[in-house]
Amino acid sequence: MLTRNCLLLFLWILVDEGSVSSIRPPSPPLGRSRTGREHTRSLVGPMRNGAAGFQRVKRGWVWNQFFVLEEYMGSEPQYVGKLHTDLDKGDSAVKYTLSGDGAGSIFTIDQTTGDIHALRSLDREEKPYYTLRAQAVDINTNRPLEPESEFVIKVQDINDNEPKFLEGPYTASVPEMSPVGTYVTQVTATDADDPTYGNSARVVYSILHGQPYFSVDPKTGVIKTALPNMDREVKEQYQVLIQAKDMGGQLGGLAGTTTVNITLSDVNDNPPRFSKSFFHLRVPESSGVGSAVGRIKAHDLDIGKNAEVEYTIVPGDGGAMFDITTNEHNQEGIIILKKPLDYETKKAYTFKVDAANAHLDPRFQSFGAFKDTATVKINVLDVDEPPVFNKPAYVMDVYEDTPAGTIIGAVTAQDLDASGSPVRYSIDWKSDLDSYFDIDPVEGTISTNELLDRENVAQHNISIVATKLSNPVLTSRVAVTVHVLDINEFPPELASPYETFVCENAKAGQVIQTFSAKDQDLPSAGQQFSFKATREDLKHNKNFTIRDFGNNTAGIVTKRSGFRRRLQEIYLLPVVIEDNGYPPKSSTGTLTIRVCGCESDGSLLTCGAEAIFLPVGLSTGALIAILLCIIILLVIVVLYVGLRRQKKKETLMSSKEDIRDNVIHYDDEGGGEEDTHAFDMGTLRNPKVVKENLYRRDVKPEMKRGPRLPVSQESADIRDFISQRLKEHDTDNSAPPYDSLATYAYEGDGSVAESLSSIESLAVELEEDYDYLNEWGPRFKTLAGIFGEQSETQSDSTITENTH
Repeated sequence: MLTRNCLLLFLWILVDEGSVSSIRPPSPPLGRSRTGREHTRSLVGPMRNGAAGFQRVKRGWVWNQFFVLEEYMGSEPQYVGKLHTDLDKGDSAVKYTLSGDGAGSIFTIDQTTGDIHALRSLDREEKPYYTLRAQAVDINTNRPLEPESEFVIKVQDINDNEPKFLEGPYTASVPEMSPVGTYVTQVTATDADDPTYGNSARVVYSILHGQPYFSVDPKTGVIKTALPNMDREVKEQYQVLIQAKDMGGQLGGLAGTTTVNITLSDVNDNPPRFSKSFFHLRVPESSGVGSAVGRIKAHDLDIGKNAEVEYTIVPGDGGAMFDITTNEHNQEGIIILKKPLDYETKKAYTFKVDAANAHLDPRFQSFGAFKDTATVKINVLDVDEPPVFNKPAYVMDVYEDTPAGTIIGAVTAQDLDASGSPVRYSIDWKSDLDSYFDIDPVEGTISTNELLDRENVAQHNISIVATKLSNPVLTSRVAVTVHVLDINEFPPELASPYETFVCENAKAGQVIQTFSAKDQDLPSAGQQFSFKATREDLKHNKNFTIRDFGNNTAGIVTKRSGFRRRLQEIYLLPVVIEDNGYPPKSSTGTLTIRVCGCESDGSLLTCGAEAIFLPVGLSTGALIAILLCIIILLVIVVLYVGLRRQKKKETLMSSKEDIRDNVIHYDDEGGGEEDTHAFDMGTLRNPKVVKENLYRRDVKPEMKRGPRLPVSQESADIRDFISQRLKEHDTDNSAPPYDSLATYAYEGDGSVAESLSSIESLAVELEEDYDYLNEWGPRFKTLAGIFGEQSETQSDSTITENTH
């Protein structure tokens, strides 16, 4: 490295002494008339005072950028370059100054020779370049001989930084059984050296540890699989050591390393397998339906969802008795009992169970069926069971007031075990605290122990206990519900006192009233009433009869017509009502029928002298007559109003009948030329905008305007403006190194009146003749009149000034 630095320093010395253009460009010869480099810079227009135009002399020296080696370890200050101007004749009359980044602290300049040195070692990674400004001044007067110039000193890079993995260590995964060349991940190393200079930042990647399983691309750092059929079940974790070396991997380059932890992710490449082909289970016959009777398990070497197992029972002997589900946590097969077991009926069951993966990978189906089969045998164990009733519950009915000791029903229970032990019955005393019932302990018959009263307790709920004689500990219970039936104690009667009437114009066979019955006994869903007339009434009553509708209602039916209130106003009709209770009860009710006057449609008008049946308000005929009168009055009013309007309309039109022509009236007022030229239409569109002192465009303004003096070429403003622009161009460092013409204004040619600008006018004509405007056509007529008037005004003003 030291040899390389010395060689570069030697080249810098040769460049400086030989004036090599790469280090310091040759300066043009001193003078303001350099061939090909000096241009006379003219003003944009002639000076107003007639003086010669300014000339800008290009500087006699131009700086290029310099280079300095970083990490310089020499004892002497490092030489950077030399500044020189053509104005320097070697007589020490020129002094060079340096300013900018690091001037005086990092870089120094010999004021006489212009040599620049670096005072200390520089680091390119800390600051890659420095921007400085240099100027040549007269050593005696300190007057600048040239404008200040800017140049750059770049720090030349050396390989002093090793590559670094900023994101390491890395973690990646790749599916197991992946083919060779499968992408795993990518690593990236950064080098702080200059990538544009040499090979200091050119990084090459390589694997130090992790072969032959993985490979890395030397340029991109992409890691791929290098070995086929890597099995996760054999080895899951790999640690790969990656090296990044600069200088293109050549000898002497700096290197950095990082670790990549690679995990093989699981794929479904293994089927489930039972640990054994035969499973033997034992289940008590007392096991409840839905309970788990056993567990089996098939093991899968995969993990996650690839290890999920589905169990199914092969249809056969045990398919109807058992079912199997999967435990999601440990993937066990849980055998569930579907139906009750009975040792006396069947003592063993044998069936097959299949275990298969839920999520298959089609890439590995060629390996064979991804399932396994095992045989399960379940032996039913005999259990000493309690007696079993032949019914789950019993319901019995008994009439109230039944004599004590009457048998109302029986229960039956038996021992289903092979022993067939006798059974004894008893009543749980907690369910029959008042001892209303008794049971035969051997036969199981239930009888009443005392009289029952439905009005006191309508339903009794008792519990019967069956005990196994051979094992009194084993008992079973059954619920018995005893309904106390009501004895028919009350006869039925009419539901309400009906107010019935028959019209004088009623016809034979007409139902004039519907009625029902009620009973004070306990109503039940099957309670039924029947209605009929008395035997005597059936023989002698020729006016009315009873018709039973069969739905606990009946109706009064007329047997004739021609009822007259004057002859008989009230009829009495007895009716016999009978229920279906035990024992049946019946009663006779009387219906009162009143004869009333009715309309033809059957609506009631009057029933004798009782006010409750008198009609309230007017009759229907009277109301209709009143409505007709109101309608007629409204029609008359409408016709009267219509005639009045018709007469008024004819009166209004009579004044226009004398006009023979049809006159069309418009409210719009047409505009003319005066409307469009005399007013500003914009003001009419926007009333908010009101401009004062608006002049009519078709009339000359009466106000006398003062003469407008043309701009003189001797104007100080224009002269100062052009001088300022010249100075800006002279001191502009971004300007090209040659003189150029700057144009400040441009005026196109081709106008009939030539140029109207006063910029190029050497003298101002105070008296201008504007008669030529009359020759330009009618469009300039108004303009010619205005400027003609100004010319006269200016002439008058000139005469006045001369007079004064």
